[in-house]
Amino acid sequence: MHSFLYKPSLLAIALGGLTVYSGLTNAATVVHTSSLSEAKPSLLSTRCEGLSSLLVASDTVIDSIETVLKGTLKQGDNDIEEHCLVKGKMHERVGEVDGKPYAIGFELRLPKAWNGRFLYQANGGLDGAVRTADGALGGGPLTGALLQGFAVISSDAGHDKPLPTFAYDPQARLDYGYQAVAKLTPMAKTVINQVYGKGPDRSYFAGCSNGGRHAMIAATRYADEYDGILVGAPGYRLPLAAVASIAGAHVYASIPHTNKVDLQTAFTLTERTTVSNAILAKCDALDGIKDDMIQDFKACQTAFSIQTDVATCQGERDGMCLTQPQKDAVDRIFNGVTTSDGKRIYSPFPYDAGINNSDQMVWEYSSPIERDSGAVAMIFNTPPVELKDYSIRHFNGADFVWNANIDDLVAKVDSTTAVYKESAMSFMTPPVPEDMSALRNKGGKIMVYHGVSDAIFSVQDTEAWYQALNAENNGHAGDFAQFYPVPGMGHCRGGQSTDQFDMLTPLVAWVERGEKPQQVIATARGEGNPGGVNEELPVSWSATRTRPLCPYPSVATYDGKGNIESANSFVCAIPNR
Repeated sequence: MHSFLYKPSLLAIALGGLTVYSGLTNAATVVHTSSLSEAKPSLLSTRCEGLSSLLVASDTVIDSIETVLKGTLKQGDNDIEEHCLVKGKMHERVGEVDGKPYAIGFELRLPKAWNGRFLYQANGGLDGAVRTADGALGGGPLTGALLQGFAVISSDAGHDKPLPTFAYDPQARLDYGYQAVAKLTPMAKTVINQVYGKGPDRSYFAGCSNGGRHAMIAATRYADEYDGILVGAPGYRLPLAAVASIAGAHVYASIPHTNKVDLQTAFTLTERTTVSNAILAKCDALDGIKDDMIQDFKACQTAFSIQTDVATCQGERDGMCLTQPQKDAVDRIFNGVTTSDGKRIYSPFPYDAGINNSDQMVWEYSSPIERDSGAVAMIFNTPPVELKDYSIRHFNGADFVWNANIDDLVAKVDSTTAVYKESAMSFMTPPVPEDMSALRNKGGKIMVYHGVSDAIFSVQDTEAWYQALNAENNGHAGDFAQFYPVPGMGHCRGGQSTDQFDMLTPLVAWVERGEKPQQVIATARGEGNPGGVNEELPVSWSATRTRPLCPYPSVATYDGKGNIESANSFVCAIPNR
């Protein structure tokens, strides 16, 4: 792991007895950096249905064009304005291995009142479905790109079902990995030019999870096409994360009395809650206030030990203690599972209050069998495992997981054959993740956020990437890149967190006006929230609790006197560890 070289100017400030050092200005102050020119709005005067004769793009079929009236789509309580919905497909073909039809399906939404900007919405999971192109991220989003007047595209990334069987086709693997973006981007810009009489003044890319992986690839492979990149929970080393998930299932299964059919028997919700309470007891006050949130997750990894801070069962398990085998297994997983020779497969995961989130239960217990097994077997294995007629119905995820040799799975993500000429680590990951010089040199910006309690893609993996990026830029990555850990948040949203926030607006302000963000305000989705209620919020929280999300390495720190439910009572400051 690269060491973190950022050395801010040191301004000592005392906050409620906690001394921290901050190179950041007051949150209300605007810091200006280099910027690109601002996008100019434009109006669409032609009726949507009249566009069919105008739209011509290479190797593209337009299936339909229709008007979507104001209020048909909503974001929270807000009506999305009238726009044109264009649906189509690119590069129709027949798979060379499985003989099945393939194409890159898409929808492009074009506002009548366009703000001059284009956003590529990268979707999560295995793709395989064209999700509504609203450009909305985070928990209960209220301010998506379409609502703001962007033209937005969404695609299925080259296959029409969210199943891993597309991976028998070599080209479908590449489209899923990175090539669909390369094909869709110029097509979308061509259509935008034909519709509005000009191409987009500024182009943005956004996604979370696998969509965050797409965004990291766009920042490295396609910086010439995009000015601003918004990345959530980036699974940019997804093949290794998926293998590590299966390895973690093996570790849980090794705990005595665990039922492989129900991995929750290894480490139950009650036991997880006991551990969560122990973590809070050691780490909650590190940011200056006990509020059921851990802002300084790095300090918490030093402060908390599952071996000494959680009671060891002296007899039967009762939910209030862990057995020694349980402690050892959980530590192995959170420290980062390894191959047989001790090499870490992916990254460690931080101990955080959200260890008992429902998100954790899904990703650690059911996902290895139900999701990761198929992805590893077919997409990340080269060649894919053999299945009769290439159908998922002939695949047994449990058998694959429990019979898997972890060392072999790790080796296969780097393998190639004469038919499958790119390995999973080649087509699924950025070529050199820390080399974003093309984006930097053009004046582009990237903002990355990641839930600290994410159980499938580790915030520490993203932290390591940012440290490497900073080293690559001689300690000045912050001139064009920011990383925001989100305390307590699970995978892309949810958990014991303030998970409702808008990072697109500050990204645009940074790209086009040079206004570098100093913090991003995040809100808890309590009762009455128009974006939907987060059922995992502690009952002690205000329904409208707010916190500043702080650019790494600063953390939200209590000012010692204000209302603990308000972001105004916290400042972003760099701890003096």
